[in-house]
Amino acid sequence: MNTNRTSLAKGLFPCSPFLSRARAFTDLVRFIAEHPLTKHDPVRALVRVAIWQIRSRIQREVIIPWVGNQKLCVKRGMTGATGNIYVGLHEFVDMMFVLHFLRRGDLFLDIGANVGTYSVLGSGVCKAKTLAFEPDPDAAHALRRNIEINGLQALVTVHEVVLGALEGEVAFTIGQDTINRVAKAGERSRILPQKRLDPMIGNNDPIFAKLDVEGYEEEVLLGGQALLSKDSLQVLALETVTACSGEILLKNRFARVFYDPFERLLSTDQWA
Repeated sequence: MNTNRTSLAKGLFPCSPFLSRARAFTDLVRFIAEHPLTKHDPVRALVRVAIWQIRSRIQREVIIPWVGNQKLCVKRGMTGATGNIYVGLHEFVDMMFVLHFLRRGDLFLDIGANVGTYSVLGSGVCKAKTLAFEPDPDAAHALRRNIEINGLQALVTVHEVVLGALEGEVAFTIGQDTINRVAKAGERSRILPQKRLDPMIGNNDPIFAKLDVEGYEEEVLLGGQALLSKDSLQVLALETVTACSGEILLKNRFARVFYDPFERLLSTDQWA
């Protein structure tokens, strides 16, 4: 069915809650069946899904054992974090790169840290130092909770600000669980402080920066061009690359590459 016909059908016949849940479950089963860590034993992963659904209705928060003797404190609505319960590493390639690349004493920038899964991998497993940036108050509270339960206060520093091209304030969405972002016109929002990345980094020398800011990556890069010119910064992992941000990265000698976590190789061909 093409996109136009799907959109029209949704406009005329709104999906029932039952159909929405059925489609979400179908997507989850497909995700588990295709994920490198669960595709050989999807039944065990589905059992974890069932256990989580029961526990999360009984307990306000659930603390689960995770990678490298770390733990995650997870609540209902934490979409990405619950994926780690189901399959071990929700974003398999990106998370494996963090585990393979970072070393003790490195400085890692977790920009768009959300509830802290990458900060826990970087500092808890790899023993790197992390500067974690998360503007949403609820997500930042969960981030600090995950730092606390793993005893990472000495390695992880949290900055509860939006990063952008200019200093000031910006509207940030509310009511979207852990996927809030810089708001568009008309969206429910609150006003949060915005800062530029360069002054936040100062004389520090990060080796790796991960940006996952729901389409706001270009603004972050515009406020962090001194960082991009640092010889220390070897890797920049981006969720979204626009024409403008692509030019900024090329100017600073970054090349687009993909990672194969099984071969531990970087290449210009996307890993499949």
